Amino acid sequence: MMSLAIDNVGGLWIWGNCPQESSNSNSSSEGGFSLVSSFAPVPVWDLQGGQRVVKVACGNEHVVACVSVGGETTNSKGGGGEEQDLVCYSWGNNNHGQLGLGDRVSRVHPQVVQTSAVYEVSCGAFHTALLSHRTRVSGDDGTNISVCWTFGLGDNGQLGHGTTQSVSSPEPVKDLPNQMYLVSVDCGLFHTSVVSSSGDVWSWGMEKGLGLCPDATFTGTDAGDAALPLPISKFHNPVQVACGAAHTVLVADGGYRLWSWGRGRSGVLGTGNTADSYAPSIVLWPPLSEQNIGDQDGSSKNTDDERLSAAMDEMKLLQSKYTAMEQYAGMLHGLIFGEPFREHEIATSSSWQNPGGGLDVARQWEEMLESADRGKLMKLERLYKGMLGGVKDKLLKKRIQEIVKEINHH
Repeated sequence: MMSLAIDNVGGLWIWGNCPQESSNSNSSSEGGFSLVSSFAPVPVWDLQGGQRVVKVACGNEHVVACVSVGGETTNSKGGGGEEQDLVCYSWGNNNHGQLGLGDRVSRVHPQVVQTSAVYEVSCGAFHTALLSHRTRVSGDDGTNISVCWTFGLGDNGQLGHGTTQSVSSPEPVKDLPNQMYLVSVDCGLFHTSVVSSSGDVWSWGMEKGLGLCPDATFTGTDAGDAALPLPISKFHNPVQVACGAAHTVLVADGGYRLWSWGRGRSGVLGTGNTADSYAPSIVLWPPLSEQNIGDQDGSSKNTDDERLSAAMDEMKLLQSKYTAMEQYAGMLHGLIFGEPFREHEIATSSSWQNPGGGLDVARQWEEMLESADRGKLMKLERLYKGMLGGVKDKLLKKRIQEIVKEINHH
């Protein structure tokens, strides 16, 4: 219900339904809070001067922003290098505790969320997820260790705490592995997904964390929400996870592959149909040519070998399909023209093209008869007489069988 943008100097702008103080006592909102429509971007003055907004997310009626207090901030999505911890602010509607301030009182001005070392934020409809560094000491593999914090509405298990209770202060998602760095987090309306630097994806919330609406086709033990993180799959070189209202998309292979799962209505999964997908499916992205791909940072010989192997497998599949089509074409050619198919006889004349772009077999047949000598015509006549005789024999046999059955029946 609102839009936000960060400008080039770290200022935050908002438009749409903006949280503001209620100007009259007739407001239906508690605590003097209301949403007032702004048809053009206006600055969030509370976060101006001496600080830079680095990241921002919004739910249905609440906003969470990560702010760097003084100095520049480097991108934190790598698991390594120097990073600056961010201060987290929240404001807006707080009827489910989605502001993480320890109560359910709505705010019209940003207030600090009591967390530390935050580097990523996302909002669902009525819940919030944060990623922070567990410690400044690196893990065994040389990367930082992460914690995922969630708060707000928990009716569908979207907080990942093992219950459907709502909470008003940040609480860690304890069932995620301890020794890992989370690259990205995102929230759908009622589900949450994270991906680690090693490529492991977990989801939780509505309908097994897939974010599907209650009319999904889960049955039996597969039905119901997931109140704890569920492992989805493992992907190579993950970049980012993104959630729609009821579906999830993962960017992997350094940005060269997309995977999607969840509700498929309107074709949002990009899999070529509108069916729901209960497991990651490859998005039908147009293939890039080798010239367009170029040399990419972080690419490895293993990646090249995997691509080459996949290309060879595709070549083998195409070769088998070509062989089958060639055999079928030869059979049809023999039936129609009475002689084996020869590659040099493939039709190339533009006069044989029909309006749809394919070959006009009738025209090709007429031209063949026109150019055939007497011997070839007689050969064709014998061929078709034989074929026609065979059909007549089959018809006669079937008719005799039917008469026999009728006599036996009577």
